[in-house]
Formats: sequence, C-alpha cells, structure tokens
Amino acid sequence: MAEGQLTRRSLLGIGVCGSLALLESSLTGCSRQGPRLAARRGDVPERWLRQLPKDWKLRWLDGASEVQQASQAAVAERPALVQLSDGWASALPRATWAPFGHAELFGHLESRAGAASRLFAQGQEPPLAFPWSCNPWLLVLRDRADLAKRESEGWNLLLDPSLAGKVVLPSSPRVVMALLAEDPERLCRLRRQVLSQDDRHGLQLLLSGPAQAAVLPRQQVVPLLRRDPRLTVLFPPQGSPISWSMLLRPAGSQFEPPREWLEAILKPPLLPRLLAAGWVPPLPRPTLAAALEGFASTVTRLLLPPEPVLERCRDLPPLDPPERRRLQNLWNSTLLCQSA
Repeated sequence: MAEGQLTRRSLLGIGVCGSLALLESSLTGCSRQGPRLAARRGDVPERWLRQLPKDWKLRWLDGASEVQQASQAAVAERPALVQLSDGWASALPRATWAPFGHAELFGHLESRAGAASRLFAQGQEPPLAFPWSCNPWLLVLRDRADLAKRESEGWNLLLDPSLAGKVVLPSSPRVVMALLAEDPERLCRLRRQVLSQDDRHGLQLLLSGPAQAAVLPRQQVVPLLRRDPRLTVLFPPQGSPISWSMLLRPAGSQFEPPREWLEAILKPPLLPRLLAAGWVPPLPRPTLAAALEGFASTVTRLLLPPEPVLERCRDLPPLDPPERRRLQNLWNSTLLCQSA
C-alpha cells in the first residue's frame, strides 16, 4: 500500500510540473536546478524568450520591486539573470550586481549604451548590465488631429487648455519634470492638466477612458499604430527622457548569461520582429536603418527618429543627495498647482 501511495504522489507531482510547464510556455518547471531568468511579465519580448536555451528556466514576478528582492535573496535562491529598467537597477547598491561579462557583445552597441551598461558610473568600470532596449517616452494623442498638426510644439501640447483633466502622465515625478526641462511655471500648468499619473494603466485610460493624451514608453504604443487609427504618436522634437531595459547578473551567480541568446536580438531574423513590436536595441544607426527597410514611415520615424532629435534625448542617471533634494523641492513646490 505504501508503495502504491508513493507512486500516486509521484504521478501527481509529474502532473503539477506538466501544468506549470504549459502555463509558462515550456520555459519554467518544478525543479529549481539550473539557471533562471527573473522578470516582470511583459518586460521581455515573447519572441525572444522562445529562444531561451532549454536549460534556462523563466521565473515571472509580479513587479519590478519583486525582481529587486529576488536579486538580493540568499545566494542559493537568486536567479542567474534578471530584467530591470535602469532606474530600478541603479537604485540598488552596485555590489548587488556581478560584472556581466561577454565583452564582445558590447562592441556591437552604439556608444551611448556604454554609460547605461555601467549604470552610469564614471571611469572604465566593467559593464554590470546589458542594455538591450532603449525606451524613450512618447506623446500619444487620441482623436486629436488638431493637436497632431502642431507636432513642432512637442511636449508643450500637453499644456493646451482643451486637454485640462485629460492627460495621463508617467508615475515617476522625475520623468514628468524632465518633459518640460524642470521649468517650474510650465510644470504648474502641466499638473493642472492631469487626469492620472499612472503609466501602467495609461494606455487603458487612453483607449477606453476619458484621457485624450498620454505620455507612454515607446514599446507600449508602437504595436497599436496599425490596429487603432484613433491614435497619433509623436516623438517630440525637443527629445525625450529615456529608460533602458537591461539584463543583470546578481552577485554570486554561477552561470554566464547565454551569449547566443543575447546576440539573437542584434541581427535578423529576430531584430526586425522586435522592432515591429516597439523594442529597439541600441545598435548603430546604419544597422537599424537596414532592419527597418519596408517599415511604414510613420513607424520608422518613431523607432529611428532624426539624429538631432536623438541627440536631445537624455538619460536619467542616479541622483546624488543634493540633486535629489533639489528635484524633490521643485516637485513639492508644484503640488498646490493642481488645486489652484
């Protein structure tokens, strides 16, 4: 009898593992052995994940804070690789991360990615992150052809009186301040326009709610252009704040990142497919231009805007304490504007 019970339990365990494998598209399993990649769902393209080596397992987590926590767990519990934005990654002590390795990969990237790979540290420190996608914030309008005709005004369109109470802004105050070059008067006006400051649900508010304008990451909106004619997406000529999608190795990891898998996004056939989904690896301009051949011009100008516009885009590196206090004071000074 005991032997029969053990057999049934074993079969049940096999069934549980099989169900989990189906739920995670055959990328996760019951065993904790082998290297794992931890990410928030939606932060890594599915097409790329399908090419993850079979010995790697995928661990979905609910949010970036959970990915942060996993990176600092006991060594035996840490994933071998995590996906985070530069803001979340640089908020942790640098000792959280091991050098990424694979120096040859970084030679394929444009020079701007170098600072992000070092988490914006000065000097010649080895890369701690593989910044695989550059994500500027874009201005999205719904059924506002009148405003789209004034594209040259860029972020100032958000201040149009007709958008009062109809604007969705990023949840990060720092990104919001960067949109208007930290100008106190314009920030006051902008905060009076706000419907919601929540980029995670901004698209939903724009598509089916009262919002008519939203500031959203490029990757969220580019795939919608062909499906929703109500939307117009503008890459403001003043440039944009940038967020980076990056892979990092938690300290103590015994596994090297899978080089061939990382290389796959830097060239066809995967590169054009990722571009169509709004993910843009930081590759040299000629490489991206070749991969974008055949794309509609409305999409190409968002994925590869003119060089002068790109030069006006800006990273948001970690702040030192005095700069953090300055920006906090600026943000606090505009709090009363919303009720004015």
